[in-house]
Amino acid sequence: MAKQPAKKRTTRRKGAEKFGQKRLEVRNARIKDIRGIADLVRRVYEDMPAYTHGEIRGQINNFPEGCFVALLDEEVVGYCATMQLAEALAFQPHDWDEITGNGYGSRHDPTGDWLYGYEMCVDPKVRGVRIGRRLYEERRALAEDRDLTGIVFAGRMPHYRRNRRKVDSPQDYLDQVVAGKLHDPVLRFQLANGFEPERVMENYLPEDKASAANAVMMVWRNPYVERDQPVKMRLPRGVESVRVATCQLQARAVADYDEFLRTVKYFVDVASDYESDFILFPELFTLMLLSFEEKELSPVEAIERLSEYTPRLRSDISDMAMKYNINIIAGSHPTRMDDGDIHNIAYVCLRDGSVHAQEKIHPTPNERYWWNIKGGDSVEVIQTDCGPIGVQICYDSEFPELSRRLADEGARIIFVPFCTDSRQGYLRVRYCGQARAIENQCFVVLSGNVGNLPNVANMDIQYAQSCILTPCDFPFARDGIAAEATENVETLTISDINLADLSWARAEGTVRNLADRRFDLYRIEWDEDGKHPGKPRPRREPLGPTGPGGG
Repeated sequence: MAKQPAKKRTTRRKGAEKFGQKRLEVRNARIKDIRGIADLVRRVYEDMPAYTHGEIRGQINNFPEGCFVALLDEEVVGYCATMQLAEALAFQPHDWDEITGNGYGSRHDPTGDWLYGYEMCVDPKVRGVRIGRRLYEERRALAEDRDLTGIVFAGRMPHYRRNRRKVDSPQDYLDQVVAGKLHDPVLRFQLANGFEPERVMENYLPEDKASAANAVMMVWRNPYVERDQPVKMRLPRGVESVRVATCQLQARAVADYDEFLRTVKYFVDVASDYESDFILFPELFTLMLLSFEEKELSPVEAIERLSEYTPRLRSDISDMAMKYNINIIAGSHPTRMDDGDIHNIAYVCLRDGSVHAQEKIHPTPNERYWWNIKGGDSVEVIQTDCGPIGVQICYDSEFPELSRRLADEGARIIFVPFCTDSRQGYLRVRYCGQARAIENQCFVVLSGNVGNLPNVANMDIQYAQSCILTPCDFPFARDGIAAEATENVETLTISDINLADLSWARAEGTVRNLADRRFDLYRIEWDEDGKHPGKPRPRREPLGPTGPGGG
C-alpha cells in the first residue's frame, strides 16, 4: 500500500453549527436517537414500511462509528448508515436484504477495506440545507480516517420509469444521465458528490417501482490510498473485559418477604465486592415467597399471589443495583399484565437506576397448563454500560431464531435464567446455550435453582449446574466453558470475559458463523413492529438526498 507523502484529511464538523436562528449538528448516531430516526424514515419513505427500532438498534450497535445523524433544533432530519465490507463481497451481485443482513447491518466486517453505504435519508422539509452533502462528507472522512480503499453503495434511478420509452436499457439510461442528456435527481446528486457509476444492479430493490427495481453501483475511491489489489485489514486483539457472576440459588423456606430479599442481597453484595459488572439469578427465583403462606396454594392461586409482589420487587432490586453498583438480571417473576394475562418476566435492573423487562416468549407446556402463563410478544437487546445484552428465559434458549435476532441487534452476552427439575431438562438448556454461543459467537450465561420447596407446586426438586459459556475457538476456553458451578450446590460463580475476543472471532476466527450466513437462501422475518413473524418486509436502499421452568 502506497500513500501520498502529504495526506489531507477531510475536516469533520464538530459540535453545532449556526443556521439562521437554528442549530444544526451532525454526529454519530446514538441509541437515544432511535425513535427520531424511525420517525424520519417513516416521513421519507411514505410508501414503504419504516425500520423497526430493533433494526436501527442493530445498525448502530454493529458499527456505531458508521452511523450518522443530522439534528436541527434537536430533531433528527438526516440519517445515514454504513458498514465495512471486503471488496469481494461489496462488489459481487447482491440485493439490499442480502448485503445488510436483513436491515440490521450485521454483515459489518471490521477487516473489510471498503465502506458500504446502505441507508441515506433526509427530511424533505429541510432540503436545500446541504444535509445530504454533510452526511456524505462524514462518510468520506470515516473512510479516510480508517485508510479504507473507498466507498460503495447502490443508488436509485427514480426517473428511469418515466423515461423508459426513450432509452434502450437501464444502462443506456445511466449513460444518458452521465452525459447530461437526461436528468435524474438522485444520480446527479451522487455524481456531484464525486461518486462514479460502476454498473447497473438489477433486482436490487424490487419494491422500487420508479427505478424498475434497478440501482446503480456508485463508487468513490480514496485518493490517499493506492492499492493494486484488495487487501485484508487486520483487527487488533484488544481487551474489553467484563466480569460476570451467576448465582446458583438454593430454594429455601423464608419467614417473610424481607428474609427473601436479604438472601438476594447477600449474593449481590458478594458479587459487588468482587467488582462484578453483572449478576444473574435463576428463573422463578421468587417462588420461595410462597413458602410462608399459611396453606399450600393451588397453581393459579400461587401465581396470582406472586404477581402481587411485582411492584415491590422491581423497586427493591433496582435500589439494590444502584446501591451496590452492579447490573442485576433478576431471574424471572410472574407478572399480571394490563390485559389480565400472566407473563413470566425477567426484570433487568441496571446500576444507573433504569429497569428493563424481557418476557418469556415460549412458556413450557407445564407453565401453560398449571399456571396459565402466556407468552410475550417481543424480544430485543437491552443497552447497558457494558454494551448491549440479551435475556432468554429458560425454554426460549431452545429456539435459535430468538438468539439470532438478539445477535443481529448487537448482543454479545445472552443471559439465560432457568428452572429445571431433572438432569435431562437441565441438559436441554445447557446444550442449547452452548449452541447459541457457537452459532452467534457470543457469551451465554446460565443460572438455575437448586434444592426444593415441598409445599410449593412445581418446586419439588431442582437440578442445576450454572455456567458461563463461550464460543469454541482459539481465544476462548478450550472446552467452551469460562466457568461453571458444582452441580446442585448453592454458590456464586464469577468469571472475566473479554468482549473484544468476540469481535476478533467474528472477523478472523476459524469459523465465522454470523458472517457466513447464506442471506441469499434464507432469512427470519419479523413484522414491522418487530414482534411477530409476519409478511416479508419490503426492502430498502440509499435514496440520495431524498431520500418458566422445564427447559
